[in-house]
Amino acid sequence: MSMDTFHYDNKIVRNFGIAAMTFGIIGFLVGLIIALKLIFPDFLGFIPELSYGRLRPLHTNAVIFAFAGNAIFYGVYYSLPRLCKAPMWSPMLSQIHFWGWQLIILSAVLTLPFGITTSKEYAELEWPIDIAITLIWVVFGVNMIMTILKRREKHLYVAIWFYIATFVTVAVLHVVNSFEVPATMLKSYSLYAGVQDALVQWWYGHNAVAFFLTTPFLGIMYYFIPKAANRPIFSYRLSIVHFWSLIFIYIWAGPHHLLYTSLPGWAQALGTVFSIMLIAPSWGGMLNGLLTLRGAWDKVREDPVLKFLVVGVTAYGMVTFEGPMLSIANVNAIAHYSDYIIGHVHNGALMWNGGLTFAMLYYITPKIYKTKLFSTKLANIHFWFATLGAIFYVIPMYWGGITQSLMWKQFTADGFLQYPNFLDTVVQIIPMYALRAFGGSLFIVGALFGVYNIVKTALSGSLVSEEEAQAPAIIDPTEGHEEKWHRKLEGRPLKFTVLVLVAILIGGIVEYMPTALIESNIPTIESVKPYTPLEVEGRDIYIAEGCNNCHSQMIRPFRSETERYGEYSKAGEFVYDHPFLWGSKRTGPDLHRIGGKYPDSWHLRHMYDPTSTSPGSLMPKYSWLLKKDINFESIPSRINALRAVGVPYADNYDEIAIRDAKAQANRIANGLIENGFDNVDGIEVTSDKQIIALIAYLQRLGVDISGKNDPFSGLPSDSRMGANIEED
Repeated sequence: MSMDTFHYDNKIVRNFGIAAMTFGIIGFLVGLIIALKLIFPDFLGFIPELSYGRLRPLHTNAVIFAFAGNAIFYGVYYSLPRLCKAPMWSPMLSQIHFWGWQLIILSAVLTLPFGITTSKEYAELEWPIDIAITLIWVVFGVNMIMTILKRREKHLYVAIWFYIATFVTVAVLHVVNSFEVPATMLKSYSLYAGVQDALVQWWYGHNAVAFFLTTPFLGIMYYFIPKAANRPIFSYRLSIVHFWSLIFIYIWAGPHHLLYTSLPGWAQALGTVFSIMLIAPSWGGMLNGLLTLRGAWDKVREDPVLKFLVVGVTAYGMVTFEGPMLSIANVNAIAHYSDYIIGHVHNGALMWNGGLTFAMLYYITPKIYKTKLFSTKLANIHFWFATLGAIFYVIPMYWGGITQSLMWKQFTADGFLQYPNFLDTVVQIIPMYALRAFGGSLFIVGALFGVYNIVKTALSGSLVSEEEAQAPAIIDPTEGHEEKWHRKLEGRPLKFTVLVLVAILIGGIVEYMPTALIESNIPTIESVKPYTPLEVEGRDIYIAEGCNNCHSQMIRPFRSETERYGEYSKAGEFVYDHPFLWGSKRTGPDLHRIGGKYPDSWHLRHMYDPTSTSPGSLMPKYSWLLKKDINFESIPSRINALRAVGVPYADNYDEIAIRDAKAQANRIANGLIENGFDNVDGIEVTSDKQIIALIAYLQRLGVDISGKNDPFSGLPSDSRMGANIEED
């Protein structure tokens, strides 16, 4: 039998490993900063770019796409060539992928802290960056698929199945969720509105967790546990059931993030049913990984690689049981919008994604540098710091979240809310926030030990940039007709990829099409009108400052919420919301009925110094809003973009939009001056400042439902007909 000699590219593997470690430490530190901000609100609060609302999306993007993303590519570029017995198809595409991905991460650093965001969770980056992500993802996919086609191993191992599913599904999710109309070079509006946008976003958001933070790491699990334990995977049949059932069921589960909201009931029910079904394939995968280690537990006690793998896979089992439980309506009613969800997410992120990433680093680095791990003892210390850090993080968030939610819902014997002041529930869990910060600090210390250990390991050896390997010449993939159906399928990667695409599209289309693409399925309310130009500006400021990271705009039909906030939210109220701003966590109260609840002066004082209106508040100060100017010049282009996505402004309304915005701003500013708020601590309050636009937006929230509000009243006489709205 003739043998081919070829070389594995370890340099690209090393590069992704360095990037994962570097961005991991940065992402963890940003997370610690925002955790401290919930204990000490004024910590770094004088710098707008370091405010909580702007740093939180930077943290999530850093740990998901910079840390976990580079870790995924680190594992794929190491394992895929070895499974295929072939080098990556194109070294040039590998380099384009690496540098392109790092530039995308850099673009997040240069936009998110400056308030340039779409506000959609895990998809905050604006439209030019979305295009770049698409191109770089295609580069990765082409290189991966071509490597598979040029393989010398006939059958595709299970890890490769998960890599293929990751590429295909993330591409579909990203493209569909990123349909948006640009208004300026760094501002766009989602093509979808309100309920439609919420459904598409959480179809994307849940499955970004499923197909970016789960399926590629399952592929990594299937490769590295057998390698580290030196024994075959427990069950080939179980891996088949695990893979196909997981990718088919997972795509349906997104609506469980929207239970009790304005999303149609049928979509909520589908999300719940398929979420509960997810327990079976998820636990099948977990057991397949753990049972591979049967008889090897003595080695687990000694080997830090296996320790991280075992705890990581166990954490995967925990969160994939917890997720379906959280999708049960009665459980969701307690946990949603609370800090419990933060604990749930970080259980998976710290131990599942983090654990497998550090296991890979400890396994791969000695091999590509042809040396031994610098210190097994130090790796074990890292393991215990990471594990204890995760425990100190997660348990306080579980405890605090349940406490928080029960306090929201508690009534007295006389039928009144026992804690009508939302701030009471915030103050109660500050000790849990402190424990969370302590746990995060432990995790970071452990990670620093790990990075030091990896660096010392690399320095003790020498990188084998081109690792020589040999394998038999390419086998004809059409041979073996007597094999069972799945073994045959594994020899046909293109057919396999098409079937993966079909499996994930079925659920997506069934849920997505009726609500997202058929507008008539969303009821309208005659009294709900488009936002005025100044309110559009205010809403964009609200988005830029990340207010939706702490405040929801969705009152659920619970007595506790309607007593606290007012009438529950209706689907028809959001038809002009591009994007939706329902939020996913309440660090502060819901704002959907905040309009008219307080005078303009209250909002002015609250934004300048929250403790002046709410003593003990954890909300940071937004004093810069009294100094920064409204961007009047871009209003026409934003009105045109909103018209393009379906908001019924008249064709020529952009020509008078600036005039209307200034007229409304003057009215608000004059009212503040008349009430003695012409300046705050020496800062003059004028009609051209961002605080005025934000007040206009906040005072608009929830008032249309009464049918008594005309947003264009008080503007020049021709403005009432500026929007394509008939008179009542």
